[in-house]
Amino acid sequence: MRRQTFGTQLQGQDADTASARPACKRLLLAGLALSVLTACASGGGGGHHAPHAGRNVGVLLPLSGANARLGQEMLTATRMAMNTPTAPPLDVHDTAAPGSNAATAAQAAIKAGDGLILGPLTMDETVQAAPVTTAAGVPVLAFTSDMSVARPGVWTLGIAPEQQVRRMVLAARQQGRQHFAAFLPDNRLGHALGQALQQVCEENGLQSPQIMFHDSTQEAITTSLKTLSAYDSRAAAVPQPDPEAQPPVASTPGAVPDSAAMDPANPDGAPQAPTPAPETATAPAATPDFPAPPFDALLLGDTGLQLGMIINALAQAHVDNTHVQIMGPGLWGAFANKLGALQGAWYAAPDPATRQTFVQQFMASYHHMPTPLADLTYDAAALVKALDQNRPAGSANGYSVQALTRPDGFGGVDGAFGFLDNGKTRRDLAVFQILPAGGGKIVIPPAGRLRRSAN
Repeated sequence: MRRQTFGTQLQGQDADTASARPACKRLLLAGLALSVLTACASGGGGGHHAPHAGRNVGVLLPLSGANARLGQEMLTATRMAMNTPTAPPLDVHDTAAPGSNAATAAQAAIKAGDGLILGPLTMDETVQAAPVTTAAGVPVLAFTSDMSVARPGVWTLGIAPEQQVRRMVLAARQQGRQHFAAFLPDNRLGHALGQALQQVCEENGLQSPQIMFHDSTQEAITTSLKTLSAYDSRAAAVPQPDPEAQPPVASTPGAVPDSAAMDPANPDGAPQAPTPAPETATAPAATPDFPAPPFDALLLGDTGLQLGMIINALAQAHVDNTHVQIMGPGLWGAFANKLGALQGAWYAAPDPATRQTFVQQFMASYHHMPTPLADLTYDAAALVKALDQNRPAGSANGYSVQALTRPDGFGGVDGAFGFLDNGKTRRDLAVFQILPAGGGKIVIPPAGRLRRSAN
């Protein structure tokens, strides 16, 4: 058992990529959020726990090894939330210690009589620990964003693709969008986004979305997007000009020569620049009379240079914001200032304004910015402290399923969140729109409460 304190590491949307994908670490969470966690919890009975379960709170984090600095900072935020003499005792276990893993750490926590466990960090570790904790009836608040491991008694606190997609689909539907499609990378994030889109459309009575996973070359991406957008049939429907009906160009002073005649995609008359490389791709204006694709909302999932290839393909396939609401992952928030070519596109993430109090308090004590994953551990610990303080008289602890799944949820660093009986987590996210010069602004703010219909 390790009881050390701090360290820092940039982190992204998904705890499972904390060491493997540094680009993703800055994300979804790049604009995250706090009003100091007011856990709107009133306790409540019910639930089943191991007979020996008590007030102690187990903490399962990597305090050594590759993710040690991240784990140490998350532990620091946990202790920061448990900053009163009456807070429940913490029982800290290192999931990366020699000869240990998440399963053995969970076993040690249960043996110590912990009534609830915070952690572990990743999806794989949660898979290891879940059978142990479920058999013992001890609730787990894991820090992964992979909802595939959620189950009764095991909740995932990371900001998940499903939560982001749900927020954007419901917002798009309110604006009259009915036909959804997705063009996604053939990787774990892409498949999570696609599955979420399928599920949310089904739950809301929308027709099944068109979903296509693409390869990683520019040619393959362009060809696939043209197929998804029915480019050939749309192009065939574009009215062709009659050469004999074109009036001659007057050769008078000031006339525009044929070589520089106005292009419909360049109405200011400036010479067209060559197609840019992916990293500097720009999306042209829509071509008049080019029919709309067979969808009015398109979900993307790429980042980095491959997103540049997607932007080029969107231009060639004539898929633009004239007819289509483009949507993407919260990861875009980390580099939205470079995405002016996707102006008008959406991504969903917490309102960063709600995080400011937590950031200020953390920096005052530790003199550096907290990593976004520290938000999750702070929220989880503050929630548990509030449940403990409001536990029913005579009960060993306040960590019952009824208390954890209260309908109104809890307020946190990244906005309101709540737990469902099936292990899934609801979040109140904002919808951001990418500006013409890059950067994002909130166009649909968080509701300020949780939607009870969320599944």
